[in-house]
This record gives sequence, structure tokens and C-alpha cells, in this order.
Amino acid sequence: MTIKTTLTGIGNWLARHSVGALRVSVGVVFLGFGVLKFIPGASPAQELVIRTLETLSFGVLSPQAALLVTAVAECFIGLTLITGRLLKTGLVVLGASLVGILSPLVLFFTDLFPGAPTLEAQYVFKDIVLVTAGLVIAAGALGARLRPVPHAA
Repeated sequence: MTIKTTLTGIGNWLARHSVGALRVSVGVVFLGFGVLKFIPGASPAQELVIRTLETLSFGVLSPQAALLVTAVAECFIGLTLITGRLLKTGLVVLGASLVGILSPLVLFFTDLFPGAPTLEAQYVFKDIVLVTAGLVIAAGALGARLRPVPHAA
């Protein structure tokens, strides 16, 4: 077996399994962070979530409602990604949630970056990776496929 054949085999295995692994791992992240929001004081993003949703809803959502909406949405997204059930619905909720997740970068930029990025800024900033992962997962759910390379002779 040559190195080229081995690498082609690895590439083909990755083409078959990597998007599914990404879907499940992002689902675990969303489920984990969503569950934390059900426990008062457990989420490091609790105050930022409340402040963001109060701002986006023009004060209509109370702090408790903001946390509950976020917790339910994140748990729903996580469960759909992990199980693959209602996946397209979960991806729609993910798309809507990502607007809220990233909006503090616009709404509270000077608070998040008073010089060096705050811990909250770092928390929001890493969500750029979740946005990109969501795009890859959505592409797969809508029929896009990584193509295996034919085995070298």
C-alpha cells in the first residue's frame, strides 16, 4: 500500500464521516450551553444573554424570559443536531439564534473590547466558528456532499 493510497483512503473516510461528526459535536456544545442557562448563575454568558435579548426585544423580554428562550432554543438546536431529527428546523432556529449570539459584537462592542477583549468578548468571538460549522452542516442537510476521491491504482 502506498502513501498516496493511504491518504486517499483517509480522505475518503473523512468525506463520509466528518460532517456528521461536526454536526454531533456542535450539537453537544449547544446542548451543554443550553442546559447551563436553565441553572441560575451557572452560565458564564447569563448576563450577556439577558442584556442582549432585552436590547433586541426593546425591553419586552424579562431577564428570566430571555434566559428561558435562549435555553430552550439552544437545547432544541443541540438535540436536533445530535439526533438528526427535525434537522432542518433546528438549523433554522440555529440561524436565527446566531443573529442573537453574534449581535453583542455590534451592540456592545466598546464594552466587550475596552482595550483587550473581555472574557465575554472571547466567549462571543469564538461563536464565529459555530457560525461556520452551522454553514457546513446546513450545506450537508440541503444535499451538498464532500466527494470521495477515486482510489489510486
